[in-house]
Amino acid sequence: MSRAFNFCAGPATLPEPVLKQARDEMLDWRGTGMSVMEMSHRSDEFVAIAETAEKDLRELAGISDDYAVLFMQGGASSQFSTIPLNLLGDKTTADYVNTGIWSKKAIAEAKRYGDVNVVASSEDSDFTTVPEQSTWSTNADAAYLHYTPNETIGGLEFDFTPDSGDVPLVADMSSTMLSRPVDVSRYGLIYAGAQKNIGPSGLVVVIIRKDLLGKARKETPTMMNYQVIADNGSMYNTPATYSWYLAGLVFKWLKAQGGVKAMGEINYRKAKKLYDFIDANDFYANPIEPRFRSWMNVPFTLADDALNDDFLKGADARRLLNLKGHRSVGGMRASIYNAMPEAGVDALIQYMTEFAKERG
Repeated sequence: MSRAFNFCAGPATLPEPVLKQARDEMLDWRGTGMSVMEMSHRSDEFVAIAETAEKDLRELAGISDDYAVLFMQGGASSQFSTIPLNLLGDKTTADYVNTGIWSKKAIAEAKRYGDVNVVASSEDSDFTTVPEQSTWSTNADAAYLHYTPNETIGGLEFDFTPDSGDVPLVADMSSTMLSRPVDVSRYGLIYAGAQKNIGPSGLVVVIIRKDLLGKARKETPTMMNYQVIADNGSMYNTPATYSWYLAGLVFKWLKAQGGVKAMGEINYRKAKKLYDFIDANDFYANPIEPRFRSWMNVPFTLADDALNDDFLKGADARRLLNLKGHRSVGGMRASIYNAMPEAGVDALIQYMTEFAKERG
C-alpha cells in the first residue's frame, strides 16, 4: 500500500508516524491489554495521556500558567456560541472582523446573545484582502474582539495580529494552530478545531486567559461553561478520548520535527513554492491579494472552468486527493497543513505543469 497525498481541508492528512504508532497501540496500549479508546477517562493511564498532551501543547505553543487549556467537543463551530455566552458577561456588545465564511458564521451565532459590531469587512472585495486596522471601527467597551486569522475556505490570512488594546482578543485558529510561532500572550482566547493541524475531528482546543473564566451567563449550558470545564480538567463528562490521545501523538511528532519554529519555516517554503508556480503560469490563478495569501489553504482556478472535472480526475489517478474547492467558492483548493510533506507539493506542481501543457 502507498499513501496518497491528501489535500483535504479537514479532516486533514495526519503524520504517517502518528498513524503507525496508533496502529501498533490499537489493541494493546503499553501492556494494558486494551485500546486507548476502551479506557476509562478516569483511569490513571488515560489521565497520564491527557496530562502529557497538555504539557506538550503548552511547550509547543508557549502557553503560560496564566492560561487554562481545555480539550472540548463540538468542533470550532460550537465555540461560536460558547464564546459570547462566556465572555459577554454584563456587557452587551462584541467586536467582530468579517473576512470570510467562517467569520460570517461566528457573527451570525454571536448575534443570538448580544449586539455584534462588525468593525471591518472585506466582503466588498469578495474576501480577497484584509482591511487595514487603521480603518476598523472598534468599540473600547466591547467584551472582546473576534477575528479569524485564516479563512480555510477562501484562503485569506492575516499577516498581522490585531491590536485590541484592553479588549480581549479572540481568534479562531483552526487552520493555523501550531503551523508557526504565535505569541499567545496577546490573546484572551484562542480556539482551534483539531482536524487540521492537531489531530482527528471530534476535538476542539481552547486556550483561555484565566481571568476570563467565571463570567458565563447564568443560562450557559454546563457543558459550554469554560469555568466548569477548567475546574474538571476537561473531564466533566466523557471527553473525546481517542482524539485527545491522537492529538498527543501529533504534539510529540511536532516536537520531534523541531517544534513550531521549524514547522513555520517548512510551511512558508511549501506555500511559497506553490504560489510562485501559480503566479508564473497563465493557466492558473489565485484571487487573493499576495500579502494575505494563506500558508495553509491555497485556492486556485484553471483558465477554463470546463476543465475542472478533467483536472480532478487526473489528480485522483495520480493519488493527489481532495483538491476540489469548497462548493461556495469553486475551483480548486490545496490544503497543505503541517502533515503534508513537501514532496506532496512537488507532486502537485508536477501534475499541474503537465496538465497545463496538455490542455492549455
